[in-house]
Amino acid sequence: MKHRWTILVVSGLLLSASLFGQVAQQQHRVIILTDIEADPDDTQSLVRLLLYANQIEIKGLVATTSCWLQSQINPESIRKVIRAYGEVQPNLLLHEKGYPDADALLELVKEGIPKYGMLGVGDDQDTEGSEWIIQELEKEDERPLWISVWGGVNTLAQALHKIRRTKSKAEAAQLISKLRVYTISDQDDSGIWIRNNFPGVFYIVTPGDHYGSATWTGINDFVKGINNEEISNSWIAQHIQQAHGPLGSVYPDVAWGVEGDTPAFLSLINNGLNNSEHPEWGGWGGRYELYKPDFSKTKEGGSVVTIAPETRAIWTNAIDKYTPYIPKAYGRTVGRDTTTFTGYKETLWRWRNDFQNDFAARMDWCLQSYEEANHPPVPILSHPEEFTVKSGQGFLLNAFDSVDPDGDNLSFLWFHYPEAGSYKKPIKLGAENVHRVYVTTPEVEKKETLHFILQLTDKGAPALTRYKRVIVTVEPK
Repeated sequence: MKHRWTILVVSGLLLSASLFGQVAQQQHRVIILTDIEADPDDTQSLVRLLLYANQIEIKGLVATTSCWLQSQINPESIRKVIRAYGEVQPNLLLHEKGYPDADALLELVKEGIPKYGMLGVGDDQDTEGSEWIIQELEKEDERPLWISVWGGVNTLAQALHKIRRTKSKAEAAQLISKLRVYTISDQDDSGIWIRNNFPGVFYIVTPGDHYGSATWTGINDFVKGINNEEISNSWIAQHIQQAHGPLGSVYPDVAWGVEGDTPAFLSLINNGLNNSEHPEWGGWGGRYELYKPDFSKTKEGGSVVTIAPETRAIWTNAIDKYTPYIPKAYGRTVGRDTTTFTGYKETLWRWRNDFQNDFAARMDWCLQSYEEANHPPVPILSHPEEFTVKSGQGFLLNAFDSVDPDGDNLSFLWFHYPEAGSYKKPIKLGAENVHRVYVTTPEVEKKETLHFILQLTDKGAPALTRYKRVIVTVEPK
């Protein structure tokens, strides 16, 4: 009886938290452009995306070309993965609501043009993919429309070409203002054309196809000095591919890099950390800042896509200085590592264990009952997520009321994220692995913002993490 009463109390708290989250956070709508079959990673990323189809509203799945697949498209490969999803969708619904029917997703599979880049942009080059983008933009929906680009972007370029040709300037501006683009580098020559001809488009990219300098490669980068197990082939086989049902069966082995396209939608997942309208705040998809890149030192050669100077500011590589927390056998359960990492890939791989475990848990949902599987914890603050204090004033960060749907024990970790705010000096929090920490604000001469992150992790298998971001504005005395 006592155990049953505990479950009822926790369920009530979770329901309240869930209802609050539904009000506070909207589903993002997204259209995927994929050069599926150019590399197995598109199929890998599609498997993961479908496991979040109840949190991200998929509005289109368009088969496209790229510099690696210049004259063919493969929509049937998209349908194959969706059919596998359809076999496990009823079981996914046991764990979270909102997973769409496979038939509804199959209706969203569209074709781009089987031509490379700008060869497929111009009058009489419309496709069902480009028309679908325009149709979605024209809907009476106040939400931005994300275009998650895993290959070439000429389907979007064609949509913009037609909008400019057929709409008034005011109508075109209104439609274009809704666009949000995240491209996995430039995989054809239409990306730079879009940025040059439509300077108002919100665009996240590491320009050119020199993948070694791209933030998104942090998803599969082997980093010396950390545990890289969760991108290993053995981990993928155990937690994703084998004994996880039809979706695991269609998840291919790694050929070049695992899930290179996944960062293009990771920041659309409502996990408490991500804020897609603020790439400079950082999240699962990496952190980006708005500026015009300097290509004066970039060497030509070895690139299929011409690297051209940018004529406008874009959301692109940003640098984090990151010191991981590592488990300790005795005393305080975690502590700072002795090694600090600095770079743009760090903005993404710093969250890698969390999003890999989240993926593994959702693969478990494909077959397991609710009681057998693990589910993410629910962080609950006892104060607002944004507030203002005076310079030198103290305040409390408190997540005492946080709960876990499975009754798992919870681990708390609070930390200051200097790069996300305007105040760049690090702020130490003392014993940061408790539910409440006391912070004294620094002395400031002008208004500054501080970002504090709560990383709440359960002790289930796999361990799952959710976050709260607290933004504190500090005013001078």
